[in-house]
Amino acid sequence: MDNKKIKAVLQSVKSGKTPVNDALEILKHFPYEDIGYAKIDHHRHLRQGVPEVIFASGKTDEQVIMIARAMYKKSRSILISKATEKIYNSLHIKGALFHPASGMVSVGEIKKNKGNVLILTAGTSDIPVAEEAAVTASFLGSKVHTVFDVGVAGLHRLMGNKDLIKEARVIVVAAGMEGALPSVIGGMTDKPIIAVPTSVGYGTSFGGITALFAMLNSCVPGIAVMNIDNGFGAGVLAHKINTLSGNS
Repeated sequence: MDNKKIKAVLQSVKSGKTPVNDALEILKHFPYEDIGYAKIDHHRHLRQGVPEVIFASGKTDEQVIMIARAMYKKSRSILISKATEKIYNSLHIKGALFHPASGMVSVGEIKKNKGNVLILTAGTSDIPVAEEAAVTASFLGSKVHTVFDVGVAGLHRLMGNKDLIKEARVIVVAAGMEGALPSVIGGMTDKPIIAVPTSVGYGTSFGGITALFAMLNSCVPGIAVMNIDNGFGAGVLAHKINTLSGNS
């Protein structure tokens, strides 16, 4: 990253030669930081509204740690998905939090608490995916509520949470097995629903494919469907919907 160019832009803003909005447009497209095995996109949040997040799976522990430290040095905030407790313990970054069910590591969570994202699971086994969504949306600045184990095998459990469904701005539903819960909730509310199939179930669940197909074929119109176990993607989409202009 060319620090001289950044300083020149900032100085131009300070002197009044460049409007702030024009400066932001320039900074959006500045180069990445190249550390050899990774090119860190420090300005992604300016372009997309969401910062770069480290996907730990497939990387060595050392790579994850060095990328995280480089990002933290610039922004004082990082989010890592699919991390291990070993990675978390090796970061040595003050204020880092480890979420063991999902393997998320967060540092510098935004304390805006905007709107109201509700995250539901069909079963207890779906909690890791739901936690990934919850940590992501919360890290980005959304207010998040979670309700676990309210699947279709005992609908009375879901009915006890009707007030939370009514108050939510957007609802994330994580379900494995036959993946029916998003359709049930879709018939109860006019709120946007993000369905996340999980790889939970017996043989014919095919690692979440059955739940994925069921959600894609829901008779309730307008349900958005994530990829299998993609709690992170659901959390990002929920936050974006939750913080649309007029919803903050």
